[in-house]
Amino acid sequence: MNGPPRIEAVVVGASAGAVDALSAILPTLPPDYPLPLLVVVHLPADKKSIMTDLFRAKCLLDVHEAEEKEPIRGATAYFAPPDYHLLVEPDRRLSLSSEEPVHYCRPSIDVLFETAVDAYGAALLGIILTGANDDGARGLRAIHEAGGTALVQRPQLAYASTMPQAALDACPQARALSLEEIAIYLQEVINPA
Repeated sequence: MNGPPRIEAVVVGASAGAVDALSAILPTLPPDYPLPLLVVVHLPADKKSIMTDLFRAKCLLDVHEAEEKEPIRGATAYFAPPDYHLLVEPDRRLSLSSEEPVHYCRPSIDVLFETAVDAYGAALLGIILTGANDDGARGLRAIHEAGGTALVQRPQLAYASTMPQAALDACPQARALSLEEIAIYLQEVINPA
């Protein structure tokens, strides 16, 4: 084996402070960034999300809300719609579910991460950003256990440290990085030295 496996998809989870954290990462990616990014942000269930409009204006990537049975493509950031879990099917299509909330959240980061690792295995990169609960910790551990790559926003630099700290507690092997270092890492995984 020469180095880590090739990354084929990126999953990202964030909650309180998500807009600022994602704004430090997603706009740095070029329009031809080859990997898909699947993003869960905890949002109020009863409001239309402005996430896609906000990030479409800031990003060079294609940004849109995930749709049922949509094939996953590179150079695209898919946001989970409010009040729906975002899942990855074994054939690498997206799926939406209104099943029970997980950690009081729908969409749940754990649901996305655990279904994505079933589809991508060791070729998955998981990132936990700022947030105020422990959603995503179990999913990040599952990515690491499958041989994938686990990154966490350094808790002391996060707007809300609870979620990245919970992820580090569950998956101590995860690399804790600043937002700027995460943005650089996303470039490095597509241009290995």
